[in-house]
Amino acid sequence: MNFKQYFPVFQWASSYKKGWLKPDILAGITVGVMIVPQGIAYAMIAGLPPIYGLYTALIPLLVYAVLGTSRQLSAGPVAMDSLIVGAGVSTLATVGSEHFVLLAITLAFFVGFFQILFGLFRLGFLVNFLSRPVISGFTSGSAIIIAFNQIGNLLGIPGGRGNQIQLLLLELFNEVGKVHWITALIGIVSTVLLFLSKKYLPKFPMSLAIVVLGIMLVYGFKLHELGVTVIGAIPNGLPHFQLPAVNRENFDALSSLGLTLALIGFMEAISVAKTMESKHNDHRVSANQELVALGFGNLIGSFFQAFPSSAGLSRTAVNDQAGGKTQLSGVISALVVGLTLLFLTPVFFYLPKAVLAAIIIFAAYGLLDFKVPRKLLTFNRMDLIILNVTLLITIIFGIKEGILSGIVISIAMLIFKATKPHIAVLGKVPNTNFYRNIERFDDLIVEKEILIVRLDAQLYFVNTSYFKDKVYEFASEKGADLKLVILVFDSINNLDSSAIYVLDEIHNYFSEKGITIVLTGIKGPVRDALAKSGLIKKIKYDHCFMNIQEAVDSFSQDKLQKPGAYSYQQFIKQINR
Repeated sequence: MNFKQYFPVFQWASSYKKGWLKPDILAGITVGVMIVPQGIAYAMIAGLPPIYGLYTALIPLLVYAVLGTSRQLSAGPVAMDSLIVGAGVSTLATVGSEHFVLLAITLAFFVGFFQILFGLFRLGFLVNFLSRPVISGFTSGSAIIIAFNQIGNLLGIPGGRGNQIQLLLLELFNEVGKVHWITALIGIVSTVLLFLSKKYLPKFPMSLAIVVLGIMLVYGFKLHELGVTVIGAIPNGLPHFQLPAVNRENFDALSSLGLTLALIGFMEAISVAKTMESKHNDHRVSANQELVALGFGNLIGSFFQAFPSSAGLSRTAVNDQAGGKTQLSGVISALVVGLTLLFLTPVFFYLPKAVLAAIIIFAAYGLLDFKVPRKLLTFNRMDLIILNVTLLITIIFGIKEGILSGIVISIAMLIFKATKPHIAVLGKVPNTNFYRNIERFDDLIVEKEILIVRLDAQLYFVNTSYFKDKVYEFASEKGADLKLVILVFDSINNLDSSAIYVLDEIHNYFSEKGITIVLTGIKGPVRDALAKSGLIKKIKYDHCFMNIQEAVDSFSQDKLQKPGAYSYQQFIKQINR
């Protein structure tokens, strides 16, 4: 058993350099200081008491340090997952109730279970079924919902919670007259400071600064007595071991949500991990091992009152900028969280919820994807439409509906593109032996007696009918002059039974019309399929050519009934290659 493969901690620990210790400690402290207010804020998004955000910031960090393959990634609570937890579990229990908390923790167990299962069976490729436009639309939609959920806390307005933008706006509009101006001032100033720091002081821990400043203002001026809402008492001490409520009833209620979070959480983490991998050449990220690491972080975390977690992009970026070299920085961050749980939770009693709302809104803004829509506008407007449809479904109908529609749209896109691949009619480039698409190049030589068709995809059951129809359509455009059809198979690596049957139909169709059909660019697996099916004997071995020019020359010299580029012996020799 290769322990380094399954426990990457042995990889980086065995090659650890003395010079890495200082940057790892500094990066760990920096991220630890950042994750404390984030953990509290994201617990609010999930509808949970603040302490559970700190629990979620502790356990997954430690587990990931042992099992994760990215050396900069920071595991823990994230905004999008927290929103999905709050939106999903709220349909099963009253937000903030004991039963709600129990279900949120149990949900982490199921998320971890699914992620471990996917990792062990090497199913990391499943995330590829979510296309980039769909991911962008869903992420931006979630960010909008996250931000609008915090406007109430930012301005001191009661209510303003949900996952449908129209209902949120209506509720906020009805309550706008109840704005608490001291709270609003704190919230707006905090938000402005966060955005200014991003531009002018990117390395300064502004989140921590406004947390400290907010606590000092409330405590010093007794603002909580003037109506400023604060976090209140947070229990101190490390999380204790407790079994999650894993039973058939809860599995039936939470499994679909758990499966969704397993995929979304992995999607977030692997995209962050791959970004870090591209910047560093000292390690490689394994998608399936990442699933296992995230899965055990969630599963073990559920035994210590953690709700579902993933990887934070902003924390990971800060960890990298601060010089973090290995997962030791994550262990240091966990120690900072642990010390906070043991000794500093009373300090957060006076933390204004408006400050946390500002931190959440700032984080949500970071999730908004402006680059992808801008690029799609220039080169693929259909994908831009899909992006906007996913975004609108997410903000209008809800987070779960947005995820489901995104998956359906992604699969529908895949099926649509597979059923209607690109097919080109080719003509000869003058004074060369090259053949190109007649719709893309001018002045190509097109023989009226010859039809050259190239399929730019695999030929299999989903597109055989489309391929046959297009070949017949191109042939009918040639009319009675057509004498030779050349099918270019350069892009085809294999043939299934449906492809064999349709090629037989095409051959019969043209043979009945006295039109010769030949094949070019046949690869080994395609030759195998043609030979084993017996179709090659109908098409004839000497009607198979290495390239288009050989087929055209053979036709021009009236040699199609004689041995061509492939003799029978040559063809048989290559069958098993």
